[in-house]
Amino acid sequence: MASKVVNDFSIIVGTVNGSGSSTANNTILRALFKMGIPVSGKNLFPSNIQGLPTWYTIRVSKDGFTARRDEQEIVVAMNPASFARDLASVVPGGAFFYADDIKQPVTRTDIAVYPMPVKQIVKSDPNIPSDYRDLVGNMVYVGVLAQMLGIDINTIQAALNFHFKGKQKPIAMNFNTVKAAAEWAKANLEKKDPFYVEPMNKTEGMIMADGNTAAAIGSIFGGIQFAAWYPITPASSLAESLNEYLPELRKREDGKHTYAVVQAEDELAAIGMAIGAGWSGLRSMTSTSGPGLSLMTEFAGLAYYTEIPIVVWDVQRIGPSTGLPTRTSQGDLTFVNFMGHGDTQQIILLPGNVNECFEFGWRAFDVAEHMQTPVFVLSDLDMGMNQWMSKPFEYPKTPMDRGKIIWEKDLEELKGNWGRYLDKDGDGIPYRTVPGNKSPLSAYFTRGTGHDEYAKYSEEAPVWHRNMERLKKKYETAKQYVPKPVLHSLKGATVGIIGFGSTEAAILEAQHQLAAEHNIKADFLRVRAVPFTKEVEAFIKQYDEVFIVEMDRDGQLNQLLTIEYPEYAMRLKSVAFGDGMPASAKWVREGILAKHGTVKPSAAKKAAKTAAAAKPRKEAKPKKVAAKTKPAGKTSKGKK
Repeated sequence: MASKVVNDFSIIVGTVNGSGSSTANNTILRALFKMGIPVSGKNLFPSNIQGLPTWYTIRVSKDGFTARRDEQEIVVAMNPASFARDLASVVPGGAFFYADDIKQPVTRTDIAVYPMPVKQIVKSDPNIPSDYRDLVGNMVYVGVLAQMLGIDINTIQAALNFHFKGKQKPIAMNFNTVKAAAEWAKANLEKKDPFYVEPMNKTEGMIMADGNTAAAIGSIFGGIQFAAWYPITPASSLAESLNEYLPELRKREDGKHTYAVVQAEDELAAIGMAIGAGWSGLRSMTSTSGPGLSLMTEFAGLAYYTEIPIVVWDVQRIGPSTGLPTRTSQGDLTFVNFMGHGDTQQIILLPGNVNECFEFGWRAFDVAEHMQTPVFVLSDLDMGMNQWMSKPFEYPKTPMDRGKIIWEKDLEELKGNWGRYLDKDGDGIPYRTVPGNKSPLSAYFTRGTGHDEYAKYSEEAPVWHRNMERLKKKYETAKQYVPKPVLHSLKGATVGIIGFGSTEAAILEAQHQLAAEHNIKADFLRVRAVPFTKEVEAFIKQYDEVFIVEMDRDGQLNQLLTIEYPEYAMRLKSVAFGDGMPASAKWVREGILAKHGTVKPSAAKKAAKTAAAAKPRKEAKPKKVAAKTKPAGKTSKGKK
């Protein structure tokens, strides 16, 4: 047997969708977490309701890395349909556990093989009803893994207690199966693999959560008053979490609700309701994914032009069209950036972890109301539906930013001298009133057609142009209020990496590997918003090579950076890959290595100079012919 490997491997469990394996998988994950070991869990499930293969991966990393790994050291096979695939996926020297009622050949000799009598162990417990045996059968591999890896049985019991919320009957039924399986493994299996877990203290003070739940709680802490939604994977659980936590966290003494959550008939209706609520002064939001965003486009353009604050959470999945509904992607970025026909620029927030999903849950409302515009928050399936370690969420320390709202007393002082779309402060942001304001001076007509500074109908070209230029100025002002990038630097870095969202975990691991194994030191800047802030340009300026890492086919972040900073285009190298799987350090590392050095350091600087030289120059004024006819001794003093 190879030398002992402690707290540094991946476990993958292959089961059938709808078989109840989620409880077993989350029990293992939380038990390891409670042992103080850094972990992350990723569910790879099909888009049908049940019956097809599904896989759950647990990353165990003593170094705290949480991204998906391409290698699988421990594989548990519970599904005959995926048995051959699961067997082939085990790395040489790995371990293969399987239900012994799957009568398929195991011919590999380079791995440790452990059959498990799942049905026999479950049948031996008379307290398990026959219609629960298949569900509880998943606890057999929990017990076997606990014995073979060294998982603390008490942390398993604590994880079950958390899952079943203290209900003793299901806790006892499942825990008894875990203990029986562990005892069977102790008596019947000989350890032939090198993998073990041992207690650590690296999860102290941390929590485990998924991004959709974090976003919902953050929205509640941000004062959400109205949400409209239509079910769509992978965003549905965000709205479902609102329904779960709002009654608990938003109670009045008289029992009345101070919020409304409405399931609309479709996505177009959902955003329409949200816009109506935002117009009336409520903190309003909706949530969806790519196909739903497509249906919301017309209303998004309306909210942009009429300057109504709303928040839209886009939990991205891979497209185009229906695509792969249960796979992850970052492919909505350019679509959202220009969402709405005509000259439209949307504000986008880009959370990079579960903690930021919570933070941007409340911050998005502040930005939307301050800027009086839709704010789109782009998460993805990997961040939104999977379990991640996180720092505990912090209650917002700053008061709500309601922006430039004019109340009755303000109108009296202004004596009606205000315009709904009038820029009085030079920042492009006008003042607004909301329904319920009793002053007759507060009224204006909201329209999606041409209007002047006082909301009056107009088709005059100069009026239209003034309004569009003001909206552009407002977009520039937004750079002061959106979240700034996060920098992960290395001493002596010679290249740069830019990414966003859930790729952070993979990029941080690749950053470590590039430095340790290839002597390539890279600074990593994680962008957290569009429009880009000044820190982004300053970062790009520092390096001849900047690798843009993202989970899509065409390098959409790279496209937006190229549009924004064309003079640095030759420095930007796209490392884009989109197959629906969460980012791994391997493809980030290999993508950077493939592009590194393809442009010599001096070439980028030459390209920048060439781009600068190509900029339009001011035309020289023609020389005055009359100067030649002046009397001798006189000279022309015409400007050059």
